[in-house]
Amino acid sequence: MKKIILLTGFEPFNKETTNPSWEAVRHLDGWHEGDFVVHARQLPVVFGHALKVVHQAVEELQPSIVIAVGQAGGRVDMSVERIAINVDDAPIPDNQQRQLVDQPIVNGGPAAYFSTLPIKAIVHELREAGLPASVSQTAGTFVCNHVFYGLMHQAHEWGTTMRAGFIHIPYSPQQAAQHPGSASMKLEDVVEGLRIAVRTTLAHTVDLREAGGLTH
Repeated sequence: MKKIILLTGFEPFNKETTNPSWEAVRHLDGWHEGDFVVHARQLPVVFGHALKVVHQAVEELQPSIVIAVGQAGGRVDMSVERIAINVDDAPIPDNQQRQLVDQPIVNGGPAAYFSTLPIKAIVHELREAGLPASVSQTAGTFVCNHVFYGLMHQAHEWGTTMRAGFIHIPYSPQQAAQHPGSASMKLEDVVEGLRIAVRTTLAHTVDLREAGGLTH
C-alpha cells in the first residue's frame, strides 16, 4: 500500500483573485512516485472552518505526512515554519469577515507545537536546488498559523506517527505586480520546491543539524 501524502493550500483572501499556495498544491494532486501518492485539498481562509476541513481530510486519508502551504505576501523565499502558537490574533478579517483578537486556538492547549517535518533538511535541499528558502520562526497569527497549530494538536491528541508542518510561499509574479517592491516566486519553482519537500521528508526521519536561527 502506498503512503499517503496530504498537501493543503488556501483559497484567495484579502481581495486577491488567486492564491499560489492552492495553485501549486493542486498541480501535485495525484502525483505518485516510488511508494507514495499525493492528495491535495483546498482550505477556506476562515477561522474554525479551515480546521474542520483539514481534520476531515486527515481522518479520511490517514496520511503519513501532511504539508500545509500558505501565501505570505512579503516573504522572499519558501519559508519552512518551525513553530505554531496557540493564538489567533488576526491583522485582517478572514473570508467570513471575522477578525479574532487574542483568542486561543485550542482552549487549554499547549502554548506551541514544533513542526515534525525535517525543516532544516528541507531548507538545505531547496537551496541545493537553487530555490530560495529559510527556516521561519513564526507562522504569524492568522489562518495559516491557526491551521498549523490545529493540525499539530490533532496529531498530538491522536498519538499518531503522522508527521506534519507548514510552508509559507511568496506572492506569485502576477500578484507582486500589484504590490510594487514585493518579492515573488514562479509557480513552477514553488511546485518543484514542494516536490523536494515531500521527497526530503520521506528520506529524513532525523533532521539535519545546521544553523537556521536568527540574531534578533
